[in-house]
Amino acid sequence: MVFPSRIMGAGNSPLTAETICGTGAVGLVATGSTAADALQLNVSNNTITTSAASTGVKLPPTESGARMTIRNDSGQTITIYPFNTSTTMNAGATSVTLATAKTMLLVGMSATTWVTLTGA
Repeated sequence: MVFPSRIMGAGNSPLTAETICGTGAVGLVATGSTAADALQLNVSNNTITTSAASTGVKLPPTESGARMTIRNDSGQTITIYPFNTSTTMNAGATSVTLATAKTMLLVGMSATTWVTLTGA
């Protein structure tokens, strides 16, 4: 397992630990009703705590090997959009939804494809 404290305990810098483990944000608010006005995510581990019906979040540009997690604790289903229209999710979808009280792991399989795994 990868823990920042173990990485730094081995003599690496906090920046190295952050690069390996990622960063997190809590208390995020899903916004907008399209990819153009959805909340832009900027960290690798995200917790959405507020949303209205039909709002969403937008992923950063896709990179092969990228990993992101999104936790939805907002009480509403949210929509997750890729960064641009040339990127697809799962089997060619232009967006996916994430129900409340669920967590999604997203993996960049190429520069234009995200795949997702959803759990509790």
